[in-house]
Amino acid sequence: MAKRLFDFQNGEDLKIPVLIKSADVRVAKNGKKFIALVFQDQSGQITAKLWDASEADIAQYKAGEVVLLSGKRELYQDKPQIKIHSMRLATQEEGNDPQQFLQHAPEPESEIIDAINEFVFEITNANWNRIVRKLLHDHPEFYEFPAAKSNHHAFAGGLAFHTLSILRLAQSVVNQYSSVNKSLLYAGAILHDMGKTIEMTGPVSTEYTLAGNLIGHIVLVDEAIVEAAKELKINLEAEDMLMLRHVVLAHHGLLEYGSPVRPQLLEAQILHDLDELDASINMLTTAYQHAEPGDFTERLFGMDNRRFYRPTKGQTYPDPGTN
Repeated sequence: MAKRLFDFQNGEDLKIPVLIKSADVRVAKNGKKFIALVFQDQSGQITAKLWDASEADIAQYKAGEVVLLSGKRELYQDKPQIKIHSMRLATQEEGNDPQQFLQHAPEPESEIIDAINEFVFEITNANWNRIVRKLLHDHPEFYEFPAAKSNHHAFAGGLAFHTLSILRLAQSVVNQYSSVNKSLLYAGAILHDMGKTIEMTGPVSTEYTLAGNLIGHIVLVDEAIVEAAKELKINLEAEDMLMLRHVVLAHHGLLEYGSPVRPQLLEAQILHDLDELDASINMLTTAYQHAEPGDFTERLFGMDNRRFYRPTKGQTYPDPGTN
């Protein structure tokens, strides 16, 4: 089996085809342009910089292109990166289909769809059930998108898999605490990140759309809930609809993290906590896959730039690029 990005050790040379996940043109202190790149294959993502980039380089090396990369894996500020020796667009014989380089959710899409639909059946409030069904129908790309550009669940199908993970956690909470409104928690969990299908461009070269940058997924999904309610002739001023919207709007927990309001319902607080828990576990599990037993992970931006120790014995961490 051919080597992939994270099969190479620090200091080792590599020459492999990789997908350009993102390519941001920037200006260095000397006034010359460079491209800040993120390369990806099924083993993960790693950064690099193409210094002194020409206009031809900028036009050619865009997100979504597959290149034959020659370079060396290095460590910079406790994070792996590639020092580029050379690169060019990959040929068909070398493998230039972007789909072949994507990471995927660890469960098949069909199983994720079936599992989420089982939770929909348990939403007994008629208004919430109708809203959830309509928005799932109107956004079939929900099952293909990543949950983020980077950090957690940043792979094809990651959005739906993250949602399903939260639903499974929510099920345990509901079974433990009879005071929790199961229908509200399940409906909020399914809808909370659906705005990311508008906020981002998709799994191959994930970028933020103009609406994503200027408005954000929380407000975007609230707008979608409002429009769905109008089409279904559901009273938006009814208490149950205000509760559903609040749970979704408050799921980031703090105003400085993008929530228009802080949680003021039990289910809103639970959804925020489960969202944080699932994202943290995914970030750490992914980081552990790239750390040797007895060593520390790279610094994780989404975890306050902390490093985490991987024990020498015990846990195993499956490859994120298979399902």
